Amino acid sequence: MSDLSPWQYANPFVTDWVITANDIDHYNHVNNVAYLSQQERLAWAHSHSLGLGFEHYQQAGKGMVIFRHELNYLKPAFLDDTLQCATWITDCDGKLLLTREFQYIRQSSGETVYQGRTQFACIKLDSGQPSRMPKAFADVYMPACVPRPTA
Repeated sequence: MSDLSPWQYANPFVTDWVITANDIDHYNHVNNVAYLSQQERLAWAHSHSLGLGFEHYQQAGKGMVIFRHELNYLKPAFLDDTLQCATWITDCDGKLLLTREFQYIRQSSGETVYQGRTQFACIKLDSGQPSRMPKAFADVYMPACVPRPTA
């Protein structure tokens, strides 16, 4: 990755999000809930691209569920903006925990408008109790992990 890259990490998984009227709130910018919904769609799209979908979670009887979000709204986004939405897995212990980070850039200006961080834990789907991550999950998520740079 060159120093001129707008992305906070190398090798982002990126999709475009065109802002529609359904995404806009009473302040005439993208609603907070719309960012979070896009983040969920992006995380699933990335997992699917890695070869894991909800059907694999169901087969294993386990899933990765959110236990913490950090959402940073840096600049407003507006109707008809196109946001380039990126995600990375930045931590995976292969046992219980996984962290994803997100960055959304306004295509027209190159400005980062949003950054997020979500932490997941592996659970048993039938009980919701924490559980060791299946080997199939670790085998997919751990190699996809992009380590955060050290200061």
